[in-house]
Amino acid sequence: MGVWLNKDDYLRDLKRVMLCFLIVYMAILVGTDQDFYSLLGVSKTASSREIRQAFKKLALKLHPDKNPNNPDAHSDFLKINRAYEVLKDEDLRKKYDKYGEKGLADNQGGQYESWNYYRYDFGIYDDDPEIITLDRREFDAAVNSGELWFVNFYSPGCSHCHDLAPTWRDFAKEVDGLLRIGAVNCGDDRMLCRMKGVNSYPSLFIFRSGMAAVKYHGDRSKESLVNFAMQHVRSTVTELWTGNFVNSIQNAFAAGIGWLITFCSKGRDCLTSQTRLRLSGMLDGLVNVGWMDCATQDNLCKSLDITTSTTAYFPPGATLNNKEKSGILFLNSLDAKEIYLEIMHNLPDFELLSANTLEDRLAHHRWLLFFHFGKNENSNDPELKKLKTLLKNEHIQVGKFDCSSAPDICSNLYVFQPCLAVFKGQGTKEFEIHHGKKILYDILAFAKESVNSHVTTLGPQNFPANDKEPWLVDFFAPWCPPCRALLPELRKASKHLYGQLKFGTLDCTVHEGLCNMYNIQAYPTTVVFNQSNIHEYEGHHSAEQILEFVEDLMNPSVISLTPTTFNELVKQRKHDEVWMVDFYSPWCHPCQVLMPEWKRMARTLTGLINVGSIDCQQYHSFCSQENVRRYPEIRFFPPKSNKAYQYHSYNGWNRDAYSLRIWGLGFLPQASIDLTPQTFNEKVLQGKNHWVVDFYAPWCGPCQNFAPEFELLARMIKGKVKAGKVDCQAYAQTCQKAGIRAYPTVKFYPYERAKRNTWGEQIDSRDAKEITTLIYEKLENLQNHGKRNKDEL
Repeated sequence: MGVWLNKDDYLRDLKRVMLCFLIVYMAILVGTDQDFYSLLGVSKTASSREIRQAFKKLALKLHPDKNPNNPDAHSDFLKINRAYEVLKDEDLRKKYDKYGEKGLADNQGGQYESWNYYRYDFGIYDDDPEIITLDRREFDAAVNSGELWFVNFYSPGCSHCHDLAPTWRDFAKEVDGLLRIGAVNCGDDRMLCRMKGVNSYPSLFIFRSGMAAVKYHGDRSKESLVNFAMQHVRSTVTELWTGNFVNSIQNAFAAGIGWLITFCSKGRDCLTSQTRLRLSGMLDGLVNVGWMDCATQDNLCKSLDITTSTTAYFPPGATLNNKEKSGILFLNSLDAKEIYLEIMHNLPDFELLSANTLEDRLAHHRWLLFFHFGKNENSNDPELKKLKTLLKNEHIQVGKFDCSSAPDICSNLYVFQPCLAVFKGQGTKEFEIHHGKKILYDILAFAKESVNSHVTTLGPQNFPANDKEPWLVDFFAPWCPPCRALLPELRKASKHLYGQLKFGTLDCTVHEGLCNMYNIQAYPTTVVFNQSNIHEYEGHHSAEQILEFVEDLMNPSVISLTPTTFNELVKQRKHDEVWMVDFYSPWCHPCQVLMPEWKRMARTLTGLINVGSIDCQQYHSFCSQENVRRYPEIRFFPPKSNKAYQYHSYNGWNRDAYSLRIWGLGFLPQASIDLTPQTFNEKVLQGKNHWVVDFYAPWCGPCQNFAPEFELLARMIKGKVKAGKVDCQAYAQTCQKAGIRAYPTVKFYPYERAKRNTWGEQIDSRDAKEITTLIYEKLENLQNHGKRNKDEL
C-alpha cells in the first residue's frame, strides 16, 4: 500500500536526500584530495634527494607517454609535478607547510617533460652514494669546509654530460676517501652555476677553502681525472733511511702523529708509489706516510725485525725495538681504501670531558662537543676523527661528553639524544646545537660558522620573553629541511647585526609548550621580539633579506595602516602629500613576493612619497568597503584636490622595486626645469648656479624610463644644484653644440666664480643616489680647490 506525502513533507525529504548526497560527495572529494607529501609518498622530513627520487619513480610510472589509454593521465601527472615543483624549493615548501596551496602561485607544475627525460636525464647522480649532489643552499658551506672537492657542473639535456656520467661514477669510486666528489644540476640551480662562471657543460672544477677554483681542461678519461685530482691532493711520502729515521719518528710522535711505513724487500710485494701517495692524501694531517728500501737499509730493517715486505702503522709512543712491538699494527692488505679504514678505526677517539671540569674547560676554549648516552655513536663514522686536524687552525678543540654520567648537565643544555654542539668559549652560556647532516663536511662547515657567529640555542631557562634587548628567534623543527637551510643564513646575518640584535633558535620538538605559547603553527617561524612588540619574518631564506627585514624594523620605510590610520593619514592627508598603499593578504603568494620589493621601493622614496600597507585578512570588511577585489592591490593617492576621493591603481606586469618606484614618481609634479636654447645659454652656460642637465628625446625608451629617476634626482639636490631638461628632438642644434651623441645623456655644469665649464662633465650613471653622490663629491673638490687658491693668494 502506498503512502501519500503532502507537498511540505516531500520537499523536506528531498532536502534530506540532497544533503546526504552532498555530504557523501564532499567525503569522496576530501578522501581523494591528498597533500603534496602524500602524493609523492614521502614524509615531511624528506630531503631534497629523497623528494627527487620519489618523484622520478612516480614520473616513470604515471607519465602520460606510458599511459596513452588513460584519459586522466595528464591531470594525474600534473598533480605530482606540482607537488614536486613546490617541495623541491625551500621557500615554496615553507609557504605550503604554513598556508597550504592557497599560499602558492597557480602556475607551478603546469608544464612537464617527456618520459625519456625523466628516465635518462632527471637526477643523474641521485643513486650514487660517492657523489654528493649540491644545491645552492649547501654549496658554499661544502666547498669552504676545508676538504678538497671536485665538482661536476652539468645540465640534464647535455649529451656530453651523459657521456661523462659513467666515467664520473667510476672516478668517484676510485678516489673515495681521498677527496669529495660533487655534482651540481645547472638545470635546477642556474643562478649558482652563473655565479661560479659556468658557461658550458659539463664543467669540472676543483675547490678548496682559501684557494681559487681550478677548472679541468683535460680529456675525460678516468686516468686523466685521477692524475689531475692527485695534483691538488696534499700528499708527501718520505723515504726513510738510517740518516733520517730516528728524528722523523721522534718529531712526529712528539706532535702526536703516528707513521704508516711500508717496508720493501726483494721477492715480495709492497705498496706501490701510487698507493703510498693516495694514502698520504687520505691520511693528511693524521698520519705520516713513508717507505723504506730494505735492500739498501738492511741493518735498519733487521733492527726493527723486518725480514720481508710488510706495511705497519706505528702510533705515537709505539716501541720500535725488535724485542717489543707494543702498539704496532701490521697490515696485510695492499688496497689503499682497506688500509685507510683500518688505520682510521685505530686512531684514538676524542677526549672525554668529565662533569667536574666541563664548565671550566668550556670557559677557556672553543669546543666542538659530541654528546652520547653510554655508547659512543661517533665510532660509526671513522672519518669524523679528521675533525681535530681540520679544525686546528680555527682553534676549535674536539671532545665528547657522556650524558649518562651527568644527566642533569645535558638536560640543562636541552640535550636529550646523541648530538653535537659548538661552545664559543663562554662556558655553557653560549652554545649552538648542530641539526645538519652527520657527515664530515657538514659538521666542519657548521663548526666554522658557529664559532664566528652569534646564534644561541634557546630553551625555557634563557628564552628572551622579558628581555629588554631585541632578539630574533627562529622557531624550528630539526626534521624540517627549510629550517635546516635557514640556520646558516641566520649565522651570516648575526655577524652583521652583532651588538644591535641577538639571535636564538628554539627547537619546537623539544620545547613544544613554549612554541604553543607563541602560537607557532609552521616551521620555520622567525620572529623579532622587541620588548612588547613582536614581528614575524615572511621573506626568503637569505641573510640579505633578513638584514633588510631587520633594517626595516629599526627604520621602518612602510607604515602598517589600520582602518583608523588609513582614514587619518591617507584620506585626510595634507594637500601636498601623496601616498602609495599596498592592500594585501598574508596567505597570498604574489603578496609575499611583493613585500620585500615594496619595502625596498619605500626606502628609495623616503621624503617624497609616503608608503603604507594594510592587511586585508585582518581588516577584511574595511578592504571590501574600499572595493579591494584582488591581492595585492596597489594604489597611488595623488595630492589632494577638490575632486571626489581619487586614486590610481597599478596595472603593470612587473612588481619589482624599480618598476613600482618609476610608476609612483610619474605622478609627482615636475621638479626639473624645461630648458630652451635661450634659457640653456642664459641660465646654464652663463648663469651663476650649478646645473645638472638631462639631454633626451621624447621617442627614446631609455629616456622615458630615466625621466622619473631624474625627477627624483632633482628633488634630492634641490637647493644646491639646479636640474634641467633639454628636448633634443625640438632643439637638435643645442644638443649638437653640447656634444650629445646618445640619449639620454646627463651632464654636470659646475659654476666656478667667473669661470664656467661650458662643455660640462658627463655622468654615466642612471641612478639618482649615485648621481647625487658624484655631484656632491665634485662640489666638495671644487670647494677645497677654491680654499687652496685663496690661501695661496
